[in-house]
Amino acid sequence: MSKVLFVIDVQNDFCEGGSLAVAGGASVAAGITEFIREHRDEYSAVIASRDWHDSQNDNGGHIAWPPSTPNFLESWPPHCISHTSGAEYHPNLDASLIDVHIEKGQGRPAYSIFEGTTPKGQPLTELLADLGASQVDVVGIATDYCVLASALDAQHNGLEVRVLAGLTAGVAVDSSLKALETLEDAGIAVVRG
Repeated sequence: MSKVLFVIDVQNDFCEGGSLAVAGGASVAAGITEFIREHRDEYSAVIASRDWHDSQNDNGGHIAWPPSTPNFLESWPPHCISHTSGAEYHPNLDASLIDVHIEKGQGRPAYSIFEGTTPKGQPLTELLADLGASQVDVVGIATDYCVLASALDAQHNGLEVRVLAGLTAGVAVDSSLKALETLEDAGIAVVRG
């Protein structure tokens, strides 16, 4: 059995200057790169997810294209449109350290890494079974949305889960703290600091 690292949505549009930026995203990207370089031998694979939304459609109501107005609960401004710079990994994240890329949200809302597939269409659950994964550490953006959903789904899929809170960035302080409490209440280890 092996341990994997999930790097969640460390993309330009979710970092400072992006269309749906969170404070601290660029710093978290750099911190994740440093962490992977220092701890690479602890993981059988580094698996990174990206929002990879279709262009010029609402992706199942997830994206509010102008003149529509997003409500910032279920609908959001255009972000992470596939094959655009906003969808690329932030430059502070060294993409050469990633073993497997998971694309999610093609034409529909998707928060959890488990809702995506590899570019060749392999489901994440199948990939994890191939790797013999039993444990996962979760880092990335945003603490209160995609990190939360991915960690809960990992637990639901039978993995032992840790969230490395110091390597996450959230949309808002209050909702991020609530997300970490939700994870702990579910029995997921949250490593703070």
